[in-house]
Amino acid sequence: MNMQTYREDFHAWAYQNARLLREGRFEEIDIENIAEELEDMGSSKARELESRLGVLLAHLLKWVYQPERRSNSWRATIREQRRRIARLIKKNPSLKSVLDEAFLDGFGDARLIAMRETGINDEVFPLISPFTIENTLNDDYWPE
Repeated sequence: MNMQTYREDFHAWAYQNARLLREGRFEEIDIENIAEELEDMGSSKARELESRLGVLLAHLLKWVYQPERRSNSWRATIREQRRRIARLIKKNPSLKSVLDEAFLDGFGDARLIAMRETGINDEVFPLISPFTIENTLNDDYWPE
């Protein structure tokens, strides 16, 4: 399998390289592209963490800045994201090393999400998260 196959038919490339690995035919595998794909798989978990934090933090901002609109849907989304983040970290403990950065980036996204979903001007939302990582991920934390 060559790089052209990798670009033209990823599915076939992946199965072919998996077969070659299982057969021990290491000299025939596409090492460079396999390494790139493995790195991308790891990066995708960090992106998922950042994305989930963004959704969670946006809902916490909405919870604080639109208390009159609090709903079971918002509560469920907050709980769901907390559970999914906890599961993601449990299955990928090394994500703890990028949690601070993911939290900061997620909060930047959260401000934009909250602005879009509430119609509140972004200047109203703080530039720095009023929430800590600990309380954000705490099932018992509901800001007032």
